Amino acid sequence: MGGKKQKKFLTVAPFECAWREELKFREAGRGCVAFEAFALNDVTIIFREQMGSQYYHYKIDNNPNYTIILGSNRNRRLKIEVDGKTVVDVAGVGLCSSSAFQSYWISIYDGLISIGEGSHPFQNIVFQWLDSNPNRSVQYVGLSSWDRHVGYRNVNVLPLDRPNSARNLVGYDESEVGDEDDDEGDVDGLIDGYEEWGLANFLESWDLSDIVFVVGIEEKAVPAHKLILEASCSFSFSSDENVIRLPSVTHSVLHAVLQYIYTGRTQIVESQLVLVRNLSLKFQIPSLVKQCEEAIECFKTNKKLFDSGKNVELQHFGSHAFRCNIFPCELPVDVMKLMSFLSTGKHSDVDIYVDGHGLVARSHKLILSLWSSPFAKMFTNGMIESRSSDVCLGDVSAEALSSLLQFMYSGKLEMKNEIEMDSLFVQLLLLADQFGVAPLHRECCKAILECMSEDSVCANLQVISSIPSCKMLEETCERIFSMHFDYCTTASTDFVYLDEATFKKVLEHPHLTVTSEERILDAILVWCMQANELCGWEYIDELLKSSTPQLLFHEKFSSINILLPLVRFPLMPSILLEKVSPLEYMLSPCSMRFQHRRSSFKELQYICDGDKNGVIYFSGTSYGVHQWMNPVVSKKITVTASSPISRYTDPKALVSRTYQATSFAGPKIEDGHYRAWWMVDIGQDHQLMCNYYTLRQDGSTAYPRAWSLQGSLDGETWANLRVHENDGTICRHGQFASWPVNGPMALRPFRFFRVLSTGPTTCDSNPWNFCICFLELYGFFH
Repeated sequence: MGGKKQKKFLTVAPFECAWREELKFREAGRGCVAFEAFALNDVTIIFREQMGSQYYHYKIDNNPNYTIILGSNRNRRLKIEVDGKTVVDVAGVGLCSSSAFQSYWISIYDGLISIGEGSHPFQNIVFQWLDSNPNRSVQYVGLSSWDRHVGYRNVNVLPLDRPNSARNLVGYDESEVGDEDDDEGDVDGLIDGYEEWGLANFLESWDLSDIVFVVGIEEKAVPAHKLILEASCSFSFSSDENVIRLPSVTHSVLHAVLQYIYTGRTQIVESQLVLVRNLSLKFQIPSLVKQCEEAIECFKTNKKLFDSGKNVELQHFGSHAFRCNIFPCELPVDVMKLMSFLSTGKHSDVDIYVDGHGLVARSHKLILSLWSSPFAKMFTNGMIESRSSDVCLGDVSAEALSSLLQFMYSGKLEMKNEIEMDSLFVQLLLLADQFGVAPLHRECCKAILECMSEDSVCANLQVISSIPSCKMLEETCERIFSMHFDYCTTASTDFVYLDEATFKKVLEHPHLTVTSEERILDAILVWCMQANELCGWEYIDELLKSSTPQLLFHEKFSSINILLPLVRFPLMPSILLEKVSPLEYMLSPCSMRFQHRRSSFKELQYICDGDKNGVIYFSGTSYGVHQWMNPVVSKKITVTASSPISRYTDPKALVSRTYQATSFAGPKIEDGHYRAWWMVDIGQDHQLMCNYYTLRQDGSTAYPRAWSLQGSLDGETWANLRVHENDGTICRHGQFASWPVNGPMALRPFRFFRVLSTGPTTCDSNPWNFCICFLELYGFFH
């Protein structure tokens, strides 16, 4: 059945395909599938005329089909195949598999295939392709995989909207309208039951109304809301105008107009078309006027429709193809007008204050109630709060509250700059959770995931762990923390503010990655001390000589018994084990664990200049498998330079381990400055926590004096590992020189590394050439 959710988690094994009877388009050749997928390789969706079997695979299918592969070629490309033939193979469209669930949607309409990201179908389109010979018979959706398992969840098959044309404005009888309502319910069900707070609930409702229409000879009173009326039409309502009399207008005509405004659609008999148009003209609702005139013209040109007695459906077609009762999507409402009402306070009926800040906004109870169940209950429960024009909030960020209101009025989450994003997203998530604004809650979670880094994960986890509705986000934070444990527990002391349960889950995480068990021991002791400064075991060992664990760890002493057994002491050096004796009585023999951690790094330690212990040499041996071979030639690593490849700018020569009389990277202008660099990509599946590196000067006298060693995960955003200013270490041709990388940056894993010249060399003729003939990196390799 179209639109029904598959709430169970579904795992598809390699080279298999999952088919379900309910994963079927209501209309052949036209439909949309929305889903969340988790994979480390391709995510493959198949559209066929008939269901396939469990062991179906599109590579051996002789029947007509469309196949869409997200993350083809190891997550780098998007492919579309028609009947087994590739018709689209593109890169850089923003779709790829990941280590967390991501939301996608794919629609087909008479051969037009649209693909997008996000939890809202028909929004965020990233690619479209039109089949010149469309298959209008595909109906069943298959969830497939390539050579690794793929997880699917929240799979929904949705109907597509009909095209916006006059012939679709008529021809709906009562039974058809009932079916259409079913479709709408299916679509709206995607919003986690949130549709109950849609604007339709306020249609002809006395709740929060501030204007009354008196219609017909019977003078029937019909309540409405100035804010919505003025945002939907060009007619202006004065602040003291509370009653509008329309003696010549029947209630059914007014109801049709209000229903169109509040729900985006209405249904009337043909005889009322002119009356509805006239009322729309009076209140200047251009979209409804146009719909009425198109339908009237359609009836004039087709007498059979005029005699059929069928109803006419008038529907607003806005900028969003995804219909939803959550305001303001798919309603004839001008969002810019709403935003102006927020900034000017026009028609406002509630002032919002924040303790310690004062007035934040002059808002509207109706808008707050549309998005938030708590606000709706506060304003409509008949208690004193519903009659008050002031709301005062405590312990709330004024900036986050302003962003919340901006979202409620515009339906979009917008931040002005990255600094604002980093500081407000978590606070905004707390507000969204507090006031039950589910769409904003989802947008915040997505935004936090997109901008999360090793530097922010601890602070985020501290807040997110207290929000029950953010379990997936909490799990992602725990995974990131565990995979970058050394850095997160060394860069700052933010982790000491985590509660015991959360910290314990990180320590028990299957992806916990550390360079040594000593790092885990240090982190546990610092956490138990609630230290304001970072310290290692040696410092704590000195404190224990003049104190006791009970006095040193205070209220966290009981946590020692829970957390210390998570350290695998037998894997630690014997010298360090001797220092653990003050705490050894807390460790039972059964708590000792000997297994090496699943995600351990291999230590590649610097010994001397030009040694064979670095990652570039290790790559040349295929990671210890065979004799050394130039890793650029064997394609284990990739080396690039700021200037084009030439006789003297040769990537192979830089890692050849042989002296080069002339080897340089020429300058290019970046951000208005001359820059020259050599960059090494150690491979898609590898990362290095670099703690040492070596350079060798070529045969020239262009000695570098200012440069940086940088690391990156994507080759675009760079972090400085070590910065050299006025460094005169290299002072003769052919000289080796090595430097350590100190501090937290030595514990951050990167895939890309580059040495970047930031100032002129000692050469007067070519001061911007970066002249080195050897580069080696050391540290913990994964």
